[in-house]
Amino acid sequence: MSLSHEILFVLFSYLLGAIPMGYLLTKRFAGKNILELGSGNIGSTNVRRIAGKRLSIVTQVLDMLKGLLPIALFMCFDDKASASSNFIYFLAIAAIMGHNFSLFLKFKGGKGVNISLGASLLLAPYSVLISVMVYFLVKWQFKYVSLGSILLGISLPITELIIHGLTSTFYYLCICCFLIIMMHIKNIGRLLKNKELIS
Repeated sequence: MSLSHEILFVLFSYLLGAIPMGYLLTKRFAGKNILELGSGNIGSTNVRRIAGKRLSIVTQVLDMLKGLLPIALFMCFDDKASASSNFIYFLAIAAIMGHNFSLFLKFKGGKGVNISLGASLLLAPYSVLISVMVYFLVKWQFKYVSLGSILLGISLPITELIIHGLTSTFYYLCICCFLIIMMHIKNIGRLLKNKELIS
């Protein structure tokens, strides 16, 4: 694949990731500006608070698809593409960065959990599956979505390291983990002060 094609793929991945599904759905179907309500986040957790469970699930699925679609298309477009091709990780990170820092919301966005799962599904399916299990276990036990999301992020590279060792996918998942934690800095502060919202 030529350099120009790779640049177009990265741009497409970022722009697709940047589509603020939670914002658009709550605006269209609930008539509310999610940026001004709840936590002010466009992710599925805040959508549930503002517009209900059904719209939250739709947001969650669409955010995951924003990450999955560029990876799947690239693999279909380039028959040599695989998890061993480093470019594919740039593609995944571009989608996540688009979601976290959306061009359409003045570089504001979500916290990158669902899109990270979608982008990583074809690259590290077992790590994604185990991390989702960790999320639900933590959420069930402690009731905090943010804590579950943080531990999900941490479990992604740890699980990959245990299963496959030091691979390119492991380093990519370390970046995903770092981004998830950075986007949850305020939540971590509230958790430490016992002031976090129970979701």
